[in-house]
Amino acid sequence: MTIEMEHLLIFPDSSIGQAIACIDRNHRGIVLVVNPDRHLLGTITDGDVRRAMLAGMNLETSVSALLSMKASATSPEPVTALLDTPVDTLLSLMQHHSVRQIPLLNEIGQVADLVTLNDLLPRQDLLLQAVIMAGGQGTRLRPLTEDLPKPMLPVNGRPLMERIIGQLQQAGIRRVNVTTHYKPEKIIEYFGDGHTFGVELNYVNEEQPLGTGGALGLMPPPNELVLVINGDILTQVDFGAMLAFHQENHAMMTIAVRRYEVQVPYGVIECEGSRVQRLSEKPHLGFLVNAGIYLLEPAVFGFMPQGQHFNMTDLIQWLLDADRVVASFPIHEYWLDIGQHADYAQAQSDSESGRITT
Repeated sequence: MTIEMEHLLIFPDSSIGQAIACIDRNHRGIVLVVNPDRHLLGTITDGDVRRAMLAGMNLETSVSALLSMKASATSPEPVTALLDTPVDTLLSLMQHHSVRQIPLLNEIGQVADLVTLNDLLPRQDLLLQAVIMAGGQGTRLRPLTEDLPKPMLPVNGRPLMERIIGQLQQAGIRRVNVTTHYKPEKIIEYFGDGHTFGVELNYVNEEQPLGTGGALGLMPPPNELVLVINGDILTQVDFGAMLAFHQENHAMMTIAVRRYEVQVPYGVIECEGSRVQRLSEKPHLGFLVNAGIYLLEPAVFGFMPQGQHFNMTDLIQWLLDADRVVASFPIHEYWLDIGQHADYAQAQSDSESGRITT
């Protein structure tokens, strides 16, 4: 259970960005906010960070501000236990309080360690199957894609899709469907049934292009959650965290989103009628954009036309029109959509530099 404490503890004046970096390093989904004497002031979980991002907090905001936001939302005090608390007691506390991590305190109330559910129970596979959307022709990447489908383009010597499959396998996802259309034989010849890569692969071929979501309508209706990821994405998003976020929000569909900012190259004038109210010189505008990763409840497949053309944006709108819960999951991890030559060059550079670890 013992981990490097410098990757677990932060101070109130630390930034949210620093909290994210600690969470990424400690792989526990949490950081503990302490005073100089190591007494616990609060906790910041991965979910807290993502909710803060959705609330518009930037990464330079202090952790103390995030703790204040949690307090105003009537968040309970952190659940703690003493060192040497029996395992069955820790498991009961986690179940009763619906938490996955418990800070452990010494006899004078200082943070001494952290125990997580994964520490106490054997690692379990995520109870979902995955779909990699690999049917696109990659026209913007020609001539690189004249003989290869885009998911097979090598990134530092390994096909992009091999990296995606490896990430799914490491997350405990064993059943993977691959939708194909353009040069499917290149994918099938390389990956086969997936055994060599630690997964069970099933191929769903589109005879005719069916849009960004149409291939899902060719699949047998699933009995479990489905993670859908575009085959041209390089990311280190935490699929387990996305699943937990989806369940916490009782969503029928969760969409991974990414913050995207643009700078207006002019001074922006805001008016009421003819009267100028405000001038903003070359402002930055921020948006949440679709990151091409989705979690779908089995019931979502009832909204899909079978074997017909539709896009994922259509599916999202159908669910919204039916008053179903669609949640957004903000990504703070590495993410790159390889759509153009500059993106592909960036992927090579990031892989060679070690920025990508999968």
